[in-house]
Amino acid sequence: MTAKKGDSNWQFTVLGSGTSQGVPVIGCTCAVCQSNDPKDQRLRSSLYVQKGSTRLIVDAGPDFRQQLLNNQIADIDAVLITHEHQDHTAGIDDLRAINFMQKHAIPIYCTEPVEERLREQYSYIFKNSKYPGIPQIHFKRLDEAPLQIGEINIEPIQLMHWDLPVYGFRFGPLAYLTDANKLLETEWEKLQNLEVLILNALRKEKHHSHFNLEEALALADQLSVPQLYLTHISHQMGLHKEVEDTLKTDRKLAFDGLQLSLD
Repeated sequence: MTAKKGDSNWQFTVLGSGTSQGVPVIGCTCAVCQSNDPKDQRLRSSLYVQKGSTRLIVDAGPDFRQQLLNNQIADIDAVLITHEHQDHTAGIDDLRAINFMQKHAIPIYCTEPVEERLREQYSYIFKNSKYPGIPQIHFKRLDEAPLQIGEINIEPIQLMHWDLPVYGFRFGPLAYLTDANKLLETEWEKLQNLEVLILNALRKEKHHSHFNLEEALALADQLSVPQLYLTHISHQMGLHKEVEDTLKTDRKLAFDGLQLSLD
């Protein structure tokens, strides 16, 4: 269960902690994909953020509908999109259900390249915007400037996903950085004095566009983060319990449904 509307502190729920294929991977017979441990079953990466009466989602991938159902979420004030890859945008159509209840369009905060990609991907929304039953959305520009959405203050964090610029976000005491293998030097100051960092770590082996386990742990140590949760995890990382047993108590793997409450 997510926090109830009206709570004054920060509430975070990891809706999905998996990489682009999710875990288990279709057709894979590895130990992770065959595991019965719920923490080894990972939907595509997404985060739910609530403060007071304001509720945001970061990324709406192909598992978006199931994530909303799993966490009993039916009220969203805005969606933030980190970048244009399908595992972060393929669930936008499922905002229709929220539209039906709220009776208004939902703002999507994204960069200009992401908006261009979404207009191509969801061309039916914009070619006939009056057609009944299509999602009602409107775009709001995302750049390096801080945002205020309702009761939630947001500090965008510039990252690189190999050669693709992407955004992470700081929400008060917590930062959420996914799909990256480089933090720009200009952004280090924005990540000081965090309580919690949620950071992508694809696997143990090095990868061209994601931090691996070693790199993510090193970055968290450089930032002196008290608590780290790793996300965007592939089946190649290994079994959740076995990997966690090798980590310090303040360095953990995230899992679907992880809830954090911070002041």
